Amino acid sequence: MESIFRYRNPDTAGASGGPLQGVNIAIQPNVSVEGWPTDAGSKALVNFTALEDATIIRRLREAGTAVCGSTRMSEFGFGLDGSRAGEALKENAADVEMVLDLMGESRLAASRASVCGFKPSYGLVSSLGLIGLIPSMECWGLLSADIDRIRRVLDTISGPDPLDFSLPDEPAPDFSARGIKPENTSIGVISEAVSGLSSDSKNAFQASVDELKQAGFSVRELSLPDMALFSLVHNIVGSVEASSCAGRYDSVRYGRRAPGARNWNEMYLLSRGAAFGTLVKSYLFQGAYFQFERYAAYEDACRIRARLVADMRKLFDKADFLIFPAAVGGRFGQAASLAATYEQFAATLFANVTGQPALYLPPAPGSKAAGFQLAGPRRSDARVLALGEYLLNLRQEGNV
Repeated sequence: MESIFRYRNPDTAGASGGPLQGVNIAIQPNVSVEGWPTDAGSKALVNFTALEDATIIRRLREAGTAVCGSTRMSEFGFGLDGSRAGEALKENAADVEMVLDLMGESRLAASRASVCGFKPSYGLVSSLGLIGLIPSMECWGLLSADIDRIRRVLDTISGPDPLDFSLPDEPAPDFSARGIKPENTSIGVISEAVSGLSSDSKNAFQASVDELKQAGFSVRELSLPDMALFSLVHNIVGSVEASSCAGRYDSVRYGRRAPGARNWNEMYLLSRGAAFGTLVKSYLFQGAYFQFERYAAYEDACRIRARLVADMRKLFDKADFLIFPAAVGGRFGQAASLAATYEQFAATLFANVTGQPALYLPPAPGSKAAGFQLAGPRRSDARVLALGEYLLNLRQEGNV
């Protein structure tokens, strides 16, 4: 059987005495580690090795983390087709996995591995050294069975980076542990986010909501009529950004050059045709269409995105947190088409469009409840993690 690792680090020693001493972390081959294969799961970067460490790698090593290797990933991290995300945790080969989250990959991979998966707020973690695809929606997700480990890793890698000019000019957040009082905490359920579930999935999600009520939280039903537009906005805006980002892969500096070209233009076309898999290639074609043929539709999608961000922000005037299902269906198999991929991630796309934090919590063993996502407003990461940790502790105490 093929190894879960794309590259296994023979030297896993981290800096001695750091706050993450003894924590093993697995990454993906789309983050730069000097001298490591960094192909981002794509033929467009075959045989490419990183020239220097990304900011997050440097910070992890300085904190004592042992970077144990890079796991196999989908092409550019888009979807989970071919990804082995989460398996390093299942096989006890790592304590934490770092997974690029463009559509909800870290959360669905966590669901597949029955662990916790956290997508932080956009702009919290430096992207210097990241080989990405959708700059305005992607960020590093963290998988672990232990939320405190997620918190400590996030505390290490987040904050300003003078080498990453895309980061907002904001101070580093406070990730210290904080308490949760259920009687003073409200959690909102968006009716439109639940309406598309199958009857079995709806019952399992309702069981999770009932557990929150049993624990003393105030659960409120809320409405977001345009919930279905998150998928449309992500599809259009994401594909345009991807098409623009992938323009650099022309076989001049990266990847394998296709043979038989008679001139520069043929070399470019043939090499790009051979560089990308079917799923990513169709996404790039779609993005080029909206970029050059239907640009007005792209502008409309950007305006709708701004409205969705504002509408989501208003919901937090009515509830402290929101709870979402993790998947419209219960299956996380291969998705070979764009339509199937977007259907698979329909329940997770909202957080990438808005940039807010989202935490996946697995169900308790033997429970009839489903795993679910908890979300808060942007930069409420510490509070979302605190709520997740509180709920996990309640389960261990047998109170839910």
